[in-house]
Amino acid sequence: MKNIEITTKRLTLKPLGSEYLETVNTYATDYENTKYMVHLPNENREETAAFLAGVDAEWAKEKPESYEFAILYQNEQIGAVGIYFEDGIGELGWIVNKKYWRKGFAYEAANALVAYCMEHMGTTHFIAHCDTENTASYKVMEKLGMTRTGEWGGRRNRTAAEDSFEYQYELIL
Repeated sequence: MKNIEITTKRLTLKPLGSEYLETVNTYATDYENTKYMVHLPNENREETAAFLAGVDAEWAKEKPESYEFAILYQNEQIGAVGIYFEDGIGELGWIVNKKYWRKGFAYEAANALVAYCMEHMGTTHFIAHCDTENTASYKVMEKLGMTRTGEWGGRRNRTAAEDSFEYQYELIL
């Protein structure tokens, strides 16, 4: 499965994997870059390597349940975008190195992944979640044409001392 490549005007999406350890670790261990994430920041390089080993194993399956892509800009890995499937619904997620924030890269990558999944996998139902304070993330969801369909408490970001609230967005095509 690892031969998928998606291109946009500025970006190339390639299967994420262990070969991106250094660049992934840069943003995955950075508190500011990950403060709204449930499973991040990673504590060290070994934790990032273990995550990427899992990604490699998923890509090795004949029919992966999730697809994680490296976002490449000018041949440099600047983030990741992924989709996880459950009951025919694709859950989107993304992260971009903070050096590349506010340039439209998350939207461009997520939009390309949605289009790819519609065309090649027949996916018509997408969801995404984010911390209610993560304005940049829910703005990406809205730009993708997603509608807010839920809000609830009980979200625990990895470095948070207390629970926060979460939005759910959906796109049904």
